[in-house]
Amino acid sequence: MYLTLLLWKPQKAFKTGPLVIDIGYQLRSSEQTWRTGKMNDIPELNLPHVRIAHPEHVSEVIQNMIKDGHDKLQVTADFDFTLTKFKANGTQCAGTHNVLEEGHVLPDFYKDEARALRDHYFPIETNPKLTVEEKIPVMVEWWTKAHDLLTKCHIKRDDVRKMVENSTARLRDGCTWFFDQLQASEIPLLIFSAGIGDVIIEVIKHQATLHDNMKVVSNYLEYDEQGQMTGFQGDMIHVYNKNEGAIHDSDYFQNLEHRNNIILMGDSLGDLHMADGAVGVQNKLKIGFLNVKVAESLDLYMKRYDIVILEDETLDVVNAILQKVLQSKQ
Repeated sequence: MYLTLLLWKPQKAFKTGPLVIDIGYQLRSSEQTWRTGKMNDIPELNLPHVRIAHPEHVSEVIQNMIKDGHDKLQVTADFDFTLTKFKANGTQCAGTHNVLEEGHVLPDFYKDEARALRDHYFPIETNPKLTVEEKIPVMVEWWTKAHDLLTKCHIKRDDVRKMVENSTARLRDGCTWFFDQLQASEIPLLIFSAGIGDVIIEVIKHQATLHDNMKVVSNYLEYDEQGQMTGFQGDMIHVYNKNEGAIHDSDYFQNLEHRNNIILMGDSLGDLHMADGAVGVQNKLKIGFLNVKVAESLDLYMKRYDIVILEDETLDVVNAILQKVLQSKQ
């Protein structure tokens, strides 16, 4: 017996058209046929820009998440170029640090020096021929210089909001639906970013809704009593130390021990460690967004991430998977 159900997708989150769920004995993929018994066919996984090295494993993890339902799920995501777009209309969008360069608030010396730092260090961060161990001291050097440079500018709290409103930072298509559905189902969302926390908060407030199920761990600005920036709070978070301190030294993951299924989303290899502190994990689905140096980095990303999404500015794939989990116990 072979049964096909048609469910209409929310217009905001997905491309127009029905979501096809095949309940049968095979799941077709662009790589090979998945033979996993009962399996929900997610058409978004078959798109040409979606790569899966081990489809049987991905099939099993998704099936387990669907079976367990949303009560067992938590989500951990990077922010810059994971929840936000890398490009819009062919033009690169701003990350949280870049937001500060785009506005008219900060002096020209900041913009010039910040761009020079990025032009020097970003190619090192994304160089697939270098190991993480080789990159770490270079990233610490970059973040230290960037934070020291920003501290010299003495920006005020309200300046951040103004710069965000006039920036090119953009949440991915479908991100608002993603946020809203997680909130509606009381699924915790940890946003773990090496960017600037104050900017992240303002981007979410400006383009979506900052829900109470969200926790944003990042580099936050420190202000004096007059609301003027004096430095950064706590320890530095850079791209490759997301397995240290910060959230892992808190009780965040311990309090979510009953949620033993995790969807992890990132755009760098450092993001793979964002949920290292999670307790009792039974199923983890690692979804990687590969935005730059695709040809050079694809093999490495496919070895580390379960699903790799190439040069896509939407959350269609993530939302399709989430929708199945949410439907499983309705």
